[in-house]
Amino acid sequence: MTPQELADLHHKAMTETRPWTDADFADLLAQPDVFVVGDLRSFALGRVVLDEAELLTIVTDPDLRRQGLGAQTLSAFDTEAVARGAVMGFLEVSVENQAATALYLRSGWTRAGTRKRYYHLQDGRVVDALVMSRSLAQ
Repeated sequence: MTPQELADLHHKAMTETRPWTDADFADLLAQPDVFVVGDLRSFALGRVVLDEAELLTIVTDPDLRRQGLGAQTLSAFDTEAVARGAVMGFLEVSVENQAATALYLRSGWTRAGTRKRYYHLQDGRVVDALVMSRSLAQ
C-alpha cells in the first residue's frame, strides 16, 4: 500500500479527527520501527520500540464495517508486533469512539489511563483519550 492509498482510506474513515495526509504516512513509514498490516479495506499502522508496541492508527472502510475486518486487522497488528519483539501493546482512543473502544475491549485490551484534552476534533472540540494496553506475551 502506498502512502497515498493509506491516506485516502484514512480520510474516508476519519470523520471526527483530522485525517492523516500521504506525507504523514510517508514520514512514518520511513522510520525503521514502523509497520503497516492489512489491506485497502482495513489497515493498522504501528511501531515497536524495544519490547513495546504502539498502535498508531487503525481504520476500516466505512462501507465495510461490522464485518470483522477491524478485529482481523487488530489481530494482524498483534501478530506483527510480537514478531518484532513486542510483549506489551499500547494505544490511545477518543473517549467518544465507542465502536473502537468496544473492539479493543473484545480483543483483550484494558483501560490503563486517560490523556486529558488529547484529541482535537474537526468540530473544534477537544476530548480526552482513553489509554489502553494489552499483554502480547504468548
